[in-house]
Amino acid sequence: MWSGMLEGVKVALDPTPRQESLLLSHAGAARFAFNAGLAHVKEQLEARALAKTAGVPDDELPGIDWNLYSLRRWWNIQKATLAPWWAENSKEAYSSGLDGLARALRSWSDSRRGKRKGKPAGFPQFKSRARARAAWAYTTGAFGVADQVGVKLPRIGRVHTHEQIEARIGAGRIMRATVSRSAGRWFVVFTVERMDAVVVAPKGAPIGVDLGVKTLAVISDGRVFANPKYLAAAQRRLTVAGQTYARTKRGSAGRRHAADRLAKLHARVGYLREDALHKLTTSLARAHSTIVIEDLNVAGMVKNHSLARVISDASFGEFRRQLTYKSAKFGSALVVADRWMPSSKTCSSCGTVKAKLSLGERIFRCEKCDLILDRDVNAARNLVQLVTTQHIATSVAGSGPETLNGGGATRKTQLAGQQAKKPQPRTLTGLDADRQPAMTAA
Repeated sequence: MWSGMLEGVKVALDPTPRQESLLLSHAGAARFAFNAGLAHVKEQLEARALAKTAGVPDDELPGIDWNLYSLRRWWNIQKATLAPWWAENSKEAYSSGLDGLARALRSWSDSRRGKRKGKPAGFPQFKSRARARAAWAYTTGAFGVADQVGVKLPRIGRVHTHEQIEARIGAGRIMRATVSRSAGRWFVVFTVERMDAVVVAPKGAPIGVDLGVKTLAVISDGRVFANPKYLAAAQRRLTVAGQTYARTKRGSAGRRHAADRLAKLHARVGYLREDALHKLTTSLARAHSTIVIEDLNVAGMVKNHSLARVISDASFGEFRRQLTYKSAKFGSALVVADRWMPSSKTCSSCGTVKAKLSLGERIFRCEKCDLILDRDVNAARNLVQLVTTQHIATSVAGSGPETLNGGGATRKTQLAGQQAKKPQPRTLTGLDADRQPAMTAA
């Protein structure tokens, strides 16, 4: 059963010159609202700091509301003064900018309190037109699909698309539309909620997938998928474009053109890589009942500066991310082997584990049973044996990835799907306000 899953449907837009001007105007409106809201929050923080310096008791210090609803209320009061032209754009553009500000402030506060995982989040900074990402989102209003090759966006109208969008949305419910600009191209991503659907699990045999740099993926049944190495193929052009950009003068039109050229080359590499990964992961998830992959420490692998570029180009993390949601979508089961399982050092025939196996040894030779096999095929067979020898139940479609140790025991089960969550308002407390960084003139 595939229940209430959120799916992102991305499509490239083909706007007219007038529509592109409107798109840029909406992106600027979102950036303006973000900056205006940030200046408002900084003013409140400075006023609170001055009151504390004057000796006002902590329980009498003014509180600061920085949740989305408070920022929206403040904007609606001040918009006529701050932005007399506000009616030229959809209200959703301003709301999107304020939403981004509220999220950034909440991330900073949670990071200071130790409630947020990952790298520490800094205090939000003002966005510049030259460096900020042009993007905003629609959450209310008459947005959605106009026809087979068109979308409708409030205040902009029908915008032609480069591919058929109506069939991709299907019977799903559109919850949100995010419009963004990347390397000179405009995109819209629809967040679509899929209703409960019974998914029939694929009948193909379980497989193990060993990822690598020389070959992108080796399957336990012997299939080999070559690594296209799109970044390496475009490296010469990227180097020339980068040198051309470095020779231009700051702030000149030539520098902007050189930056656009360099960005388009990088974007093309990303598009090719993404397309290849989507084709591979879709074919695997649709055809096989169970897929076993390794839990690779990609962050640790890229610390090897000799292999960092080729490892990043292979996109192991993106491969796993796509398999995670596609296995739930198509009814297959994704099993993630333990990170410390010696899949490459273990003989897939007798189970003997080698003490050492260098990266240069591409052929696995077992001294005990005389097995001679490609090391990647051997590793893939060891992965699939985690489910074939332990008789793990895989009949539940879309159960999400399971993490197994070397002996086949389940360590952890993660949910593959995403569930929609309603954002909750939050008010800045005195503890948060007293931790703000030094204020500078906005």
